[in-house]
Amino acid sequence: MEEHGSEEHVIHNEDAALYPLALWSFYAIAILVFIALSRLNAPYGRHVRRGWGFGVAAREAWIIFESPALFVMVLVYQFGQFHTQTVPHVLLRFHQLHYIHRVLVYPFRIRADGKAVPLAVIVSGLFFNIYNSYIQARWISHYGIYPASWLLSPQFLFGAALFLAGFVINIWADNVLLNLRTSKEDRSYKIPHGFLYEYVSCPNYFGEIMEWLGWAIMTSSLAGFAFFVFALANLAPRAKANHEWYLKKFNDYPRSRKVFIPFLY
Repeated sequence: MEEHGSEEHVIHNEDAALYPLALWSFYAIAILVFIALSRLNAPYGRHVRRGWGFGVAAREAWIIFESPALFVMVLVYQFGQFHTQTVPHVLLRFHQLHYIHRVLVYPFRIRADGKAVPLAVIVSGLFFNIYNSYIQARWISHYGIYPASWLLSPQFLFGAALFLAGFVINIWADNVLLNLRTSKEDRSYKIPHGFLYEYVSCPNYFGEIMEWLGWAIMTSSLAGFAFFVFALANLAPRAKANHEWYLKKFNDYPRSRKVFIPFLY
């Protein structure tokens, strides 16, 4: 028993040394991702193109690279010293709300027949979701200290409201895009309209950025903020590429629309 306890102590000490390194490396990788995606459009969706090798059917690809955010997150969470406490449980539920939709709902709603995602994109998505799941789960269940009163704090309430608003916007914007195609055979692109689409080209990305900013505020942590920074590094260049694509494809595309943040960018 003593040997087992000693071994467990060593593991926790090693993790305590590893976690800060992993966290700050995550910020550094986010910067590199932003630089890379500012110069090169990720080849999926409307930007898919030849020359990226083997591809996986789009629906299956989404499920594969998003799944770790559901399953690895829960697995790592269970090993945290605070995993039975109320606030970590609530935070976990918020995180899982997004990814239950992203893994178990969204892939089955998209019209993905005949579309493929390059293996390189899938691998990069897997890397991010495994890495980020470790960062977030380890913080909320092991390193973060949240008394039960945290659920009534201004940080949690404001962050939760922002997260839920972003979640609703994200789903609404996706629905608008999905409804632009009237049948499975219809693969043409059209100009989306309504609500936030009158102000920005990518309100779906705006909604997702709101979610992870809300998460950062809810957790009030460097880990949560890292998630927000990485999401911004990934989605801002993608939104810009989509915006420019719309402008080139449609002569009548509204020039007044911003990229993905109303009135700002």
